[in-house]
Amino acid sequence: MKFYAVAKGRKTGIFTTWPQAEQQVKGFAGAKYKSFKTRAAAQAFLENPVYKTSSASKTASGRTRTAPKAHEAEPADAVVVYTDGGAIGNPGPGGYGVVFEDGRQFSGGFAPTTNNRMELMAVIVALEALGKETRPILIYSDSRYVINGISKGWAASWKKRGWKKSDGKPALNPDLWQRLLDLVTNLDVRFRWVKGHAGNPMNEACDHLANSTARQGGLPQDPGYSPAG
Repeated sequence: MKFYAVAKGRKTGIFTTWPQAEQQVKGFAGAKYKSFKTRAAAQAFLENPVYKTSSASKTASGRTRTAPKAHEAEPADAVVVYTDGGAIGNPGPGGYGVVFEDGRQFSGGFAPTTNNRMELMAVIVALEALGKETRPILIYSDSRYVINGISKGWAASWKKRGWKKSDGKPALNPDLWQRLLDLVTNLDVRFRWVKGHAGNPMNEACDHLANSTARQGGLPQDPGYSPAG
């Protein structure tokens, strides 16, 4: 269970569901809010609503976003999308959420599955929805696994070794990594890391989509998931 502290919004206080909190902050200029694992932590934020920032995370006008480095400035015409995924129990029933800056949203899930598979699925679904997009695409994710897998060339190296890691052990999720590699080959995709559960409205929206889907009954089987990896 999460607690959403709204320090500045249409109505302030602590809410126990994202839809309740979203009603108070969506479209509210200068809204201040953040999610917490305990009510005590949420209450502390209400009493001192200050975001902890670093060179990797800052508050921007109208929305909170990970600040790109100087050499990673956002192109003015970029398509901006946030993704998130997770599984209850990991492995367990899982879901993914995708939120585009233009308002489009996508979600889905499987049971059982894993956190990493749902993080990957979120990015795959986002890119598949863009088709043959020619503009730069900025993917904001809180998954180092996904970002590093592409940005640092891990997935490409695993593929070259027959989906083996450098230590000879099998690389997990080769089916999804292959799909993602195929997609990024023909698109101008740029990954940005965003801290999860830190008051970023689009990240919170993705998290809500993923979690609510994971808690639905009757989720389909994940064809690529195996308990043995």
